[in-house]
Amino acid sequence: MIEKLKKRIRAARNEIPADLVLKKGRVVNVFTGAINEKDVAIWDGVIVGIGPDYQGKEEKDIEGKWVIPGLIDAHIHIESSMLVPSCLAAALVVHGTTTIVADPHEIANVMGLEGIRFMIRDSQDVPFDIFFMAPSCVPATHLETAGAYLGPSDLLKLNDEPRILGLAEMMNFPGVLSGDQKVLEKIDLFKNKILDGHCPSLSGNDLQAYVTAGIRSDHETTVLAEGLEKVEAGMMLMIREGTSAKNLDELVPLVNRGNARRFCFVSDDLHPEDIQKRGHLNYMIKKAIQLGLDPVTAIQLATLNPAEYFGLKDRGAVAPGLRADLAVLNDLESFEVNSVYQEGRMVVDKGSLVNLSNGQDMATLVKPEPLNISPLSPESFRVPYSEDKAKVIEVVPGQLITHMRFEKIKSDNGHVMTDTESDILKLCVVERHRATGHLGLGLVTGFGLKRGAMATSVAHDSHNVIAVGVTDEEIYRAVEAVRIMGGGLSVVKDNEILAKVPLEIAGLMSGEPLETLVQKLREIKKAAAGLGCALEEPFMALSFLALPVIPELKLTDMGLVDVNKFEIVPLFHKD
Repeated sequence: MIEKLKKRIRAARNEIPADLVLKKGRVVNVFTGAINEKDVAIWDGVIVGIGPDYQGKEEKDIEGKWVIPGLIDAHIHIESSMLVPSCLAAALVVHGTTTIVADPHEIANVMGLEGIRFMIRDSQDVPFDIFFMAPSCVPATHLETAGAYLGPSDLLKLNDEPRILGLAEMMNFPGVLSGDQKVLEKIDLFKNKILDGHCPSLSGNDLQAYVTAGIRSDHETTVLAEGLEKVEAGMMLMIREGTSAKNLDELVPLVNRGNARRFCFVSDDLHPEDIQKRGHLNYMIKKAIQLGLDPVTAIQLATLNPAEYFGLKDRGAVAPGLRADLAVLNDLESFEVNSVYQEGRMVVDKGSLVNLSNGQDMATLVKPEPLNISPLSPESFRVPYSEDKAKVIEVVPGQLITHMRFEKIKSDNGHVMTDTESDILKLCVVERHRATGHLGLGLVTGFGLKRGAMATSVAHDSHNVIAVGVTDEEIYRAVEAVRIMGGGLSVVKDNEILAKVPLEIAGLMSGEPLETLVQKLREIKKAAAGLGCALEEPFMALSFLALPVIPELKLTDMGLVDVNKFEIVPLFHKD
């Protein structure tokens, strides 16, 4: 090690050639805000010098291009991309990202510690750094059936894992504020590491108490005043721009020269089509610049800030002694990525992958088994009729929230009928982890189906099977298609499966590369549109209808949930 260090110092002094020198690039300094034409010398995967006239065994002329640190996403759920970690690495690195910090709570809700360890194993041998946070809330609530439970003793087993940086988003802020014993035990376990937050709209004394517990970040902020209060309390404000939640426009005006070190960019949940269409953090930086943020500050929010927040002292800037995780841009305005280096090794050249595969073909490695669902039939989805008004979940396009409507419902032989003219369809959630036979039945408006059914095993956060449809027979067939695949998405009309997308890993992820998966998703969305579905992202909308922590009305395998009351309620409402 000492001999290596001696050689590194000699390369930095230009006494011996570096392994690689990027010549005459416009180097972005995230410490000072300056951009200067300099050489970047790299030896043994480490930046050894920034300056003029460095000599290297290999030299690349990048005159006229910009050199920035590799981008770092401070909070992402890999499972929402429907890609396994190794495939997601290939999908993101072409956009200049070299490091992500992931919360694996989706797969943890299905498979517990085994799922987290799968994510760690699959990501360990790719030239792309994936760190993890230990999931803090598995299951998310008591109002649904999850596949696993992670208590303090379970999380203790993750504490010594080198790539576990701390405790993931503490969604149970009421538990923190009330001093819940198990919640506080989890916090205490990771008190010497990073404690991430999740506290939408929390303010005043409650916010002060939440931060007092040692929780130092939040990615759920949506309005300027809320963001300012959290920054003033010392939190790292994670500005989110994902597929379903977009907060960049609202929060970027909060960033200024005096407070810029208290922000970073995150994607949270980013779907595969968005990755292919818009990119990743490069898209956020470009948009932030268009909104008026200084370009170097925008880059800082996706490099130095998250690196320092997570204690990743070996990255986050183009500076001597740091890892040579670098992105070379054609220009700052379009933020078009030309090449990417991971520890000095080129992994992207002219925008295309080199020295990096599209990930493992998990489809050949994982033999899917049918989901553990109690036997069903079309009759299982019948709902006894009442003359009282029914509570109907109203989908709000582009939002996670739903509204509660009260409607008179049609009936047939004493059972509830769907009503395509009024767009009132049957919704169901089928427990798929333990074959308990739990089956939640409700009604929904907003999908616009005129015929058929659609189902998915991606249903936040417990990921039971959720389906919407016109007839009980079609709903049954859609659920069965997902069960037999071992998880995935399906669209059915009459007796025919029109389209399906297998998600063979935990019913959440595919082992196929981005391009293949996106093509299948486009086909299944087209099939849903052919049934009359009016939503741009029908499966995403469907997946969040089972999330009982987002108001106003949701459905789990245990029944209809009035989120404001945080309790199971009957379908029919008595005046």
